[in-house]
Amino acid sequence: MARPETRHLSLRVDAPTVDGLDRLAVQTGLSRNALAARYLAEGIRRQEFPEITFRDGALGRRAALAGSRLDVWQVVETVRAHASSVDEAAVYLDLPADRVLAAVRYAAAHRDEIDEITAREHATADRAEDLWRATQEFLAS
Repeated sequence: MARPETRHLSLRVDAPTVDGLDRLAVQTGLSRNALAARYLAEGIRRQEFPEITFRDGALGRRAALAGSRLDVWQVVETVRAHASSVDEAAVYLDLPADRVLAAVRYAAAHRDEIDEITAREHATADRAEDLWRATQEFLAS
């Protein structure tokens, strides 16, 4: 995914917020600016898509359906597996159709992001399966 153009922005923020940002920057290993930019971008997206939240995982930060364990890419994969039927995917996931649709709408608005995460997740799963098969072959010999 290509990095978007960046621009300078200067803000005045209260001291406790800056202190919290500095503390979290140390915890995450990100710079204060990178973390602030992340929070601004995610805040804008959460305003537009209130059913979506963001979480960290083994493969990085990703969009997720708030109040569930599902990432947006997983919901989208399920919709695709059910012939693009939001209703069928909702039944399968045991979620209301409007929640599934919220994830699909987010994915439609941020397709490159979701496609990149999906590709990384598939590559990781493929690698894990290859390793499992190699281990089984090794143990059998």
